[in-house]
Amino acid sequence: MHEDEDGPAEGAPGPEPVEGRAPGAADSLFDAPPLPEQERMVEAMLFASAEPLSRKMLEERLPHGCDAAAALEGVRKRYEGRGVQLVRVGDKWAMRTAPDLGFLMRREQHEARKLSRAAIETLAIIAYHQPATRAEIEEIRGVAVSRGTLDMLLELGWIRLGPRRMTPGRPATFATTDAFLDHFGLSSARDLPGIKELREAGLLDARAMGSEESTEEEPRDTETADMFEEEESLEDAFPEEEAPEEAPDEDFRRE
Repeated sequence: MHEDEDGPAEGAPGPEPVEGRAPGAADSLFDAPPLPEQERMVEAMLFASAEPLSRKMLEERLPHGCDAAAALEGVRKRYEGRGVQLVRVGDKWAMRTAPDLGFLMRREQHEARKLSRAAIETLAIIAYHQPATRAEIEEIRGVAVSRGTLDMLLELGWIRLGPRRMTPGRPATFATTDAFLDHFGLSSARDLPGIKELREAGLLDARAMGSEESTEEEPRDTETADMFEEEESLEDAFPEEEAPEEAPDEDFRRE
């Protein structure tokens, strides 16, 4: 049987498949890469992608004629039992750490949280007035203390519950802990800075300093005081003469 110029004659066997080529791959002008090479391409794309890839997304990037399904199956079998595995996520595929090795990827990180102004004021009041009740803290601050502020300080371990007051309602008290002393480098609560030290360090605001200065005793004006004392002594030396009592009317006496 003779072959035509355009191709093999009818009934003649087709071309033999290329060794290593994915079965069922479409014929094209350019031969598709061997299956091991297709697996390498799929493996590289899966590792480089931050998101899972579908078979359609892989086929769009692979050379024409590649079989993404066969390449995925080859990669999956190759990574079975290894530290990294090919897993299916819905209709997509991704490289993931083996489930039994997940504990190696965990990392504990301490998050530094900044205390709010309310928490700092509450902590200062407890430190200087311990043991202090919630009502006493609110009276000093002038505003209500939220439960979240006390919970945060309790969670940090800087304050603790103290003995209950022997007053109606038996309110709970709060006091500082050893962790508070250790964090601020104090041996005991007696080492807390005084008002003078806080003022020199610039830690007292204008309102606190103004209220404190207003409570101080004003200097005595000696000249004015002496003048008032002199007037009092003159009054004692020359008392006012009392007016004589009027004699009763004769007509009134007769009646």
